Amino acid sequence: MLTESDILKALRDCYDPVLPCNIVDLGLIHAVTITRDLDAPGTNIPGVPQKHIIEIAITPTQTDESSQAQLISQITHRLAGLETVSRTTATILESPIWTPLNITPAGRKTLGLDGNPNLVQIR
Repeated sequence: MLTESDILKALRDCYDPVLPCNIVDLGLIHAVTITRDLDAPGTNIPGVPQKHIIEIAITPTQTDESSQAQLISQITHRLAGLETVSRTTATILESPIWTPLNITPAGRKTLGLDGNPNLVQIR
């Protein structure tokens, strides 16, 4: 069974177009919805993996269309590589806006925001 944890693990391979950190640790993922795809080929056939439709809601760091298109493309292509995903829809949310407060502790470490006395700490 495909879980939200599986999706987030895969999305750690997707990076923000500007900040050198993955979109999960930047806190861009607002919601993940997983629904069984009842119309997928092989549905209800024993031995055939169940396919799922994935919906991702993201709050981007950038408001320009090219950055947003790059994010959506990365997400859909990465999840297309999962055997149990039949299709993915990524939606850009205009609100709530992303702030550095959304960055996870792992993301803060990746960006060098923790342990560096010359950087302002965001808490």
